[in-house]
Amino acid sequence: MEEHVGQLWDRLITRAATRRYPAAAVTLQDVSKTAGVLFRALGGDGGLRVEAATASAHGARRSWLQRIAGSNTDVELSWRDAQALRLPAVIDHFAETDLNRDLYLWLVALAAQADSGHDADWFVRSQQQTQAVLQHCPGMRTRYRRLVAAHLAQRADPARLRADEAAQEQTIRDALQEPGRYPVLPVAKKSPQPVLLWLHPAPPLPAGAGADADDPEGGGRPDSQDNSKELEDQRRRQAERVAMPEADRGLISVRMENIFTWGEFARVDRGAEENEDLDEASDAAASIDKFSVTRDGESVASRLRFDLDLPSASCDDQLIGEGVLLPEWDYQAQCLQADHCRIQPMLAETAEAIELPARLRRTARRLRAQFQQLAPGRVWYHEQQDGAEIDLDAYLRFSGERAAGHAVAGDRLYRDMRSGARDLACLLLADLSLSTDAFVNDHARVIDVIRDSLFLFAESLAATGDRFAMYGFSSRRRDPVRVHQLKTFAETYNARVRGRIDAIKPGYYTRMGAAVRHATQLLAAEPAGRRLLLLLTDGKPNDLDKYEGRYGIEDTRHALRQAREQGLQPFCVTVDKHAGEYLPHLFGSGGYVVIHRPSQLPRELPLLYARLTA
Repeated sequence: MEEHVGQLWDRLITRAATRRYPAAAVTLQDVSKTAGVLFRALGGDGGLRVEAATASAHGARRSWLQRIAGSNTDVELSWRDAQALRLPAVIDHFAETDLNRDLYLWLVALAAQADSGHDADWFVRSQQQTQAVLQHCPGMRTRYRRLVAAHLAQRADPARLRADEAAQEQTIRDALQEPGRYPVLPVAKKSPQPVLLWLHPAPPLPAGAGADADDPEGGGRPDSQDNSKELEDQRRRQAERVAMPEADRGLISVRMENIFTWGEFARVDRGAEENEDLDEASDAAASIDKFSVTRDGESVASRLRFDLDLPSASCDDQLIGEGVLLPEWDYQAQCLQADHCRIQPMLAETAEAIELPARLRRTARRLRAQFQQLAPGRVWYHEQQDGAEIDLDAYLRFSGERAAGHAVAGDRLYRDMRSGARDLACLLLADLSLSTDAFVNDHARVIDVIRDSLFLFAESLAATGDRFAMYGFSSRRRDPVRVHQLKTFAETYNARVRGRIDAIKPGYYTRMGAAVRHATQLLAAEPAGRRLLLLLTDGKPNDLDKYEGRYGIEDTRHALRQAREQGLQPFCVTVDKHAGEYLPHLFGSGGYVVIHRPSQLPRELPLLYARLTA
């Protein structure tokens, strides 16, 4: 009974102290696409992804009811850093849904002007950013006035505050209504209440920002085919670097009821995965607001480690040559790092020649029939040196000119019926990273879908006579980037090529920029009037080292820009449902397509090629 009454009391106090409107809430998921488009349209950096912000303590004065309930200690504000535009996961500050949505749009517009007044302090900078938005986006003025009126109605009344806090609060109110006129914020003992219409005054550093420069692993993480999360998991956690705990601190010498927070230290070897219960580990991580990381400095050279991702040389594909050195783009230094990556071509030489799998034969017959219509018809070639019959027009012209006394050559007097040819070449580059080992349904993995797609793609193009090549790629840091040769331009599609396709398997990571540069070299050497670089992937660029995040995105973008400069036409086909966050920045709005049902990829890929080359 006592526990039940306590729960009711806690619920009552918390509800009374909370100034939120869940019924009118708008989530980041609802506006993420709109936010990304608006941010880039207003001049924001196209390489930034949209992510949920972490809550941070504001230190402002709270009401006595909030202190009793222990609420209103943290607030989710927006900011922009080198990696992402970070917005609150949920906005439910106002009773009207439209106001909550307008606040998202206003914060996006403010972040697009985040370079304004970057040398000034937070108070002046926020006013300058507000002025910039209202000047460049006149249509936002009405929204801003409505947001200011609603926000001021929720802020503390200066008449009820101490003198120093009242002066500070009144100045903030005036700056919201007339931005740009107030250069100094009065000093008060307490921090001011959070201003929901301004960006974060001191954004927290992203996790890993203080990592040591000699970190061999960097900030990478394995690929993930399904990056969707629950709303609570969208909020980023804060990270701090702390000292290594003492080894003998295993005995708790205080009363357990005096412990209000619980912290657990765990040794984490990033090169190994010892926790088999990943769901339990995920639940434990979700309950932590701040992650504290440290480095013990102990040498691991004497430890025996096995990397189960690395196959033995006898079981691996055959290496072709010593590899190819390629540059990589460093977006922070704005320069190409020469010979930074090594491409290692590989060939599954032991793959057995096979026939097309029975499950695909019916679809393949239908696609071949459709693609045969794309093949050029047989046409007459006139004025040939030899052929099936005499070209009467050429012969009469030759006879007339000779009778007139003109010296003419008489070696092109035939015509012949020959098949035409389409002046194009296509290279398909398939992502074979570890993320393709994920299941798209209860029966098939992504790698199985990609394998079937390659089969049907090759069957279809073989029916048209188009020149095409197929490669797969994966990486383990910058050396090596493994490129699996499935079919070269010089090879014909046959049972041995089908055997190589059947032998593909998932592994490693996705250093996409290096793979695109290598494919560009191969495709640019083809003498064709139109050259299509088709990229088949299930996720964004990713690797173990600093290639994670913005670095990999910008390197891939630079590689694609180089491909376009050489006359190639890059196009991406993906099954990643979050591709809209980064593919427009890489391929442009019309340079990619998202297959929402991965099981349809084998049938859709050849038809997509037909539309691209029509």
